[in-house]
Amino acid sequence: MEGSGLITLDAAAVRAGLDYPGCIGMVREAMKTLSAGVTLQLPRSIIDLGGGRLFGQMPGALAGDDLFGAKLVSVFPEPERPSIRRHRGLVVLFDPVDGRPVCVADAEEITHIRTAAATAVATDALARRDVRNLLLIGTGSQTRTHLKALPLVRDFQHILIWGRDTEKAAGLAADAARQGLPVSAVTDLPSAVADAEVICTLTGASQPVLLGEWLRPGVHVNLVGSSVPGPVEVDGELVRRCRYIVDSRANALVAAAEFLAARQAGLVDDQHIVAEIGEVLLGRVTGRRDDTDITAYKSLGHAVQDLAAAAHLYRRSLER
Repeated sequence: MEGSGLITLDAAAVRAGLDYPGCIGMVREAMKTLSAGVTLQLPRSIIDLGGGRLFGQMPGALAGDDLFGAKLVSVFPEPERPSIRRHRGLVVLFDPVDGRPVCVADAEEITHIRTAAATAVATDALARRDVRNLLLIGTGSQTRTHLKALPLVRDFQHILIWGRDTEKAAGLAADAARQGLPVSAVTDLPSAVADAEVICTLTGASQPVLLGEWLRPGVHVNLVGSSVPGPVEVDGELVRRCRYIVDSRANALVAAAEFLAARQAGLVDDQHIVAEIGEVLLGRVTGRRDDTDITAYKSLGHAVQDLAAAAHLYRRSLER
């Protein structure tokens, strides 16, 4: 709805207006312009409210004289499932001419969609062209969105879901299969990893669930679930073995938990970060050198990804 020149977009409006193919294209450009220095963002700042509760602020400005703003998000544990943390918040946009706030959009829904879109962009840039087997580790909302985004960039013939909650994994697989996707649930994670050519970690795990020794040559891994120092989904051996590519070098050096743990253990140093994904997309750095490389993409989330998605929704609202 619109009032006093301020457009507000709730979760339903975000879902209706932000399609996956369009969001993949927007995220790809946001990653390129950030690495090119055209768009601007500051490192995220996080206030620890205690009890596992966090409040994050992520400001940024889109390319040129475009919209600017910030993502404001709370990350709170769910009372009935303390290991699962839910992100809620707002993306706020300001007009670049007179500084008016012009749009407020639901950040949780934008985050769900654009995170999966960013994984799809990285997979398209880093995974082998002939991959057919996808493994999703986790059973939360990001698993559902990645099921929608990743088949848009590769023709997967087999999609496996593994989760600590086997019933939930089976339910997700059944839902996806009813929608025509070749999805099934698995309980033997090492065996699933051995067969996988693209893997996504989408968990709330605090300790590694995916080990580097399990990986086959040529696999691509997307590390998505952990976005703050501390909880790690994968071990240091995985970080050591892979060509480690990030969405933001500045953010990764302070917030990529598995990288920080591997660095503290003496397995890697800061130069182990090969590139930002935007540098790969711009052709400045080679992501995958050959079919035997193990590549990994660390997703922490760009503020400019959220701003680009919100700007797209805002302009579509103005057109209507």
